[in-house]
Amino acid sequence: MPVLTTDAESETGIPKSLSNEPPSETMEEIEHTCPQPRLTLTAPAPFADETSCQCQAPHEKLTIAQARLGTPVDRPVRVYADGIFDLFHSGHARALMQAKTLFPNSYLLVGVCSDDLTHKFKGFTVMNEAERYEALRHCRYVDEVIRDAPWTLTPEFLEKHKIDFVAHDDIPYSSAGSDDVYKHIKEAGMFVPTQRTEGISTSDIITRIVRDYDVYARRNLQRGYTAKELNVSFINEKKYRFQNQVDKMKEKVKNVEEKSKEFVNRVEEKSHDLIQKWEEKSREFIGNFLELFGPDGAWLTGSWCSGRVSGLSLRSGRAEFRTLDHQRPPGSM
Repeated sequence: MPVLTTDAESETGIPKSLSNEPPSETMEEIEHTCPQPRLTLTAPAPFADETSCQCQAPHEKLTIAQARLGTPVDRPVRVYADGIFDLFHSGHARALMQAKTLFPNSYLLVGVCSDDLTHKFKGFTVMNEAERYEALRHCRYVDEVIRDAPWTLTPEFLEKHKIDFVAHDDIPYSSAGSDDVYKHIKEAGMFVPTQRTEGISTSDIITRIVRDYDVYARRNLQRGYTAKELNVSFINEKKYRFQNQVDKMKEKVKNVEEKSKEFVNRVEEKSHDLIQKWEEKSREFIGNFLELFGPDGAWLTGSWCSGRVSGLSLRSGRAEFRTLDHQRPPGSM
């Protein structure tokens, strides 16, 4: 790749070109040996001190437009993202996914601040630094993890890791006496914004736990943790255990109610079935009766009663008796 001319340093002290080599038209082109993006996910991302970029080729400055057009395979765009990453969650992963996919050929370096720096400038964390480092190593978008990352990025740090661009959400991040710790990065044209994921953050997760503290304390007591491990007082421990017993009783009552409802529903279903079968049998009986006594619905008996013949007439589904005048046969009494 041709060597670009080295520009002067910007007002912020960040060199506009991160190359240590003096420009020379006659200099032979040196092949880049920068670490390549991970192609397989069978192992965690390495730490920076295990695979630091020792490339001797001039690391010329790229513009965002140039990086979006694509770079040679041996010269990936080195994108840096940093943070605390406590209780690593989907919001963190989505931010890193955006940083990784900013350019066609990206190598994503992720800086994780130490416990000392974090406790000093932001507050106490749930996970310690070793746990946070490991969480980042196992994110599929990360190519390299930088431990003990600085709170404010210096020209020396950017040059050491040959960083082309810094990715972070565009909201000014006020800390360590600065209105925006990324202000000098933005002024140097090295800042690329990402979008925050609404509805999820480490603070939100901690708020949920604090809000429902009693629920989680009782849950862990049930799972075998001791009151000492949970930092729960003797009185609260007894209260939580009593509440657990009450909940168990409520659950038993609820189960009994559900079984009772199920039994009643089964009885109702059987009752409906019996009524339906009775109606079907009734209709069948009436149909057979009508068929037996003829299509016109009337049948005359062969018996004679006092000079009148008794008959059975079926009209409109209703049976009624009627008599008919008829001459008595000869010799009858």
